[in-house]
Amino acid sequence: MLFEFIATIAAGFGLAGIAMLITHLSKYAGKKAPRWLVPFFAAVGIFGFQIHQEYNWFDQQVAKLPQGVTVVKKVEQSTWFRPWSFAKPQTLRFMAIDSENTQANAYDKDIYLTNLYLFERRRSVQQIPQVIDCAAPARADYKIPSKNDISDVKQYVEQTSGWYALDNDDPLYTSICLDRQLI
Repeated sequence: MLFEFIATIAAGFGLAGIAMLITHLSKYAGKKAPRWLVPFFAAVGIFGFQIHQEYNWFDQQVAKLPQGVTVVKKVEQSTWFRPWSFAKPQTLRFMAIDSENTQANAYDKDIYLTNLYLFERRRSVQQIPQVIDCAAPARADYKIPSKNDISDVKQYVEQTSGWYALDNDDPLYTSICLDRQLI
């Protein structure tokens, strides 16, 4: 975020410098440039860079994802204080799963343990372990035990009441359950 701030200031100074050059050259042409030209160019540089970063944030984050982590859902949003977002909504959040490290339960082949990652602009990434029941279909948050025993997953599945139903077209369900059946 610090580098983005520095780049924003540099974009403002860069375009203000171009405006100063135009002002200086306009004196040689015998005309006087308007006084508002330098601050206007600085504002265009700052806002232009920020808008560019907001629209390219999703692609930059997806390019950084390790192999095996796939995007399952993205949230596009338009807001009143970003009027340009009504023309093209911005992706401000997305959800990805670690499909390469998804583990099937040894006791029940319809139960999978996977990591869900939540990305949001200007926030830290959240990792949430999930238990996916493909037979139901449903999902539940999973608290990782101190030891990695797959029987703990079985006990958790039997004891938890915090299941959330998944639709058959839910991206989490299709990427874990349906894609695994095709393999």
